[in-house]
Amino acid sequence: MFHDCSLSLISGMMPTINLTTERTCTQTQELDSLVQNDKMEGALKPQLIAIDGPVAVGKSTVGSVLARRLGYVFFDTGMIYRAFTWKVLESGVSPTDEEKICQLANMTKFEFVAVREWLLSPLIDGEDVSSKLLCPEVEEQVPLTSKIGGVRQALVLEQRRLARRGKVIMAGRDIGTVVLPWAELKIFLTAPTEERAKRRYRELLAGGLNASLETVLSDLKRRDEMDIRRAISPLRPAEDAIIVNTEGLSLEQVVDRIYALAADL
Repeated sequence: MFHDCSLSLISGMMPTINLTTERTCTQTQELDSLVQNDKMEGALKPQLIAIDGPVAVGKSTVGSVLARRLGYVFFDTGMIYRAFTWKVLESGVSPTDEEKICQLANMTKFEFVAVREWLLSPLIDGEDVSSKLLCPEVEEQVPLTSKIGGVRQALVLEQRRLARRGKVIMAGRDIGTVVLPWAELKIFLTAPTEERAKRRYRELLAGGLNASLETVLSDLKRRDEMDIRRAISPLRPAEDAIIVNTEGLSLEQVVDRIYALAADL
């Protein structure tokens, strides 16, 4: 199975786009400029492409490459949940105090920085915390934070504001079912648990973090169970999603398959 690409945010390289409620006309124009270049021959019908799937299945890699090929922008929604989880840990709010965590979510300023022309990543209260998003503390806490109803409501709103621009590929675990159920093309990626654990293990090592494959596999199984069984926005394919098993496929083959699906709409 193909390797995932890591996100390395470089603040200041590209315009920061504020997608909070009080957006200015200039900020809207900045985001518009990111989605003007449609490189696909002919008219492409899907304005929104949703890519869902479990942890470490390759959503970010596929979405990023596909966005570049189509001239779209790509956003991995998992990064905004991780960034907010880091905010919760830094704030000193108890991980069990859901009321205060929801208040913090509504007070937090979410922005998106264009790392590359086609790739967006979040800033939280103006801070780039990308180097901390795969740390063990965030890894352990993010499934607990992300299942809180008020948190999901606040962050889903941010994701939908981004999607209004059109020509967006968005990846997560509930994009096709909750965030963008109206997306014209919905993809659900799958892969064996062991392969996904190896992917996440390589990511952690590349980020300079110590981990054992056994621990990563155990944590991934625990995360899968929580994602599938959570009461709010559980991990599952949308009824009209196309399931793509990436086992034995190269990155190019997976991207080609989704590209062809988009072209056929």
